[in-house]
Amino acid sequence: MKGLEVVRAGALTTVQDLGRPGYAHLGVPRSGALDAGARALANRLLGNPPGAAVLETTLNGVGLRAVGGPLTVAVTGAPCAVRVCGRPVAWGAPVLLRDGAELDVGPAESGVRGYVAVRGGFAVEPVLGSRSTDLLSGLGPPVLAAGALLPVGAPGPDPVAGVDGPAVPGPPSELVLPLRLGPRADWFTAESVTGRLLRATYRVSASSNRVGMRTQGPALVRARGGELASEGMVLGAVQVPPDGQPVVFLADHPVTGGYPVVGVVVGAALDAVAQAGVRVPVRFVRA
Repeated sequence: MKGLEVVRAGALTTVQDLGRPGYAHLGVPRSGALDAGARALANRLLGNPPGAAVLETTLNGVGLRAVGGPLTVAVTGAPCAVRVCGRPVAWGAPVLLRDGAELDVGPAESGVRGYVAVRGGFAVEPVLGSRSTDLLSGLGPPVLAAGALLPVGAPGPDPVAGVDGPAVPGPPSELVLPLRLGPRADWFTAESVTGRLLRATYRVSASSNRVGMRTQGPALVRARGGELASEGMVLGAVQVPPDGQPVVFLADHPVTGGYPVVGVVVGAALDAVAQAGVRVPVRFVRA
């Protein structure tokens, strides 16, 4: 059986694909790769179908060894040094790994998350139709650990595509997030919404993760007290906990929540959130 053995797991490396949308009524988050564009590019470079599972790395990359035969891989997302058996190879392009060769994906030089695809995709066991690791619910394969063996599927008929890396933007120096206000914007003072949320600059908090991007900046002030009954949450929802600091829900977000949602970030803007490091400025603008 062909596969990739984990030599170095990195800070947080998970298997991700398109996720498992459509199960919120069962209490299951959607999950999936945070940077959908980088995931799609990695698969496209190798001729994989769009839904093929990849690895999502965080900050310091991952180390892998080819077992069972040669494999072709590609690394996208946050730019980084890529080496095979200690020698530099291309980032954002197909790379051949001979049987026994070690691939080292180095620390992110900018951005946060890298994506490692293999021709044929990672063939771990699917759960509810997806191979994604969900950190919140625990569904899907476990977070990578040294010594784990990741099986690889059979390659499809499409040829390796070559390089089109420039089509994917680099990590952001500033996040500008288009926001559709509602459904609970009226739970906050008008000055908080128009004078703070839509005018002030926030920054990415170090406590951000795959569940949500937490921000630091001017706190939003409630216009009304009391508690809110649990409501359904969607990808990109901007929930405001009691400290008044907006939280942008990402792929592993809960399906319900009890804090008011001041608005929802347009989905196409969320790829950039995946690559925004700590202290990157964040501005919310009306969509």
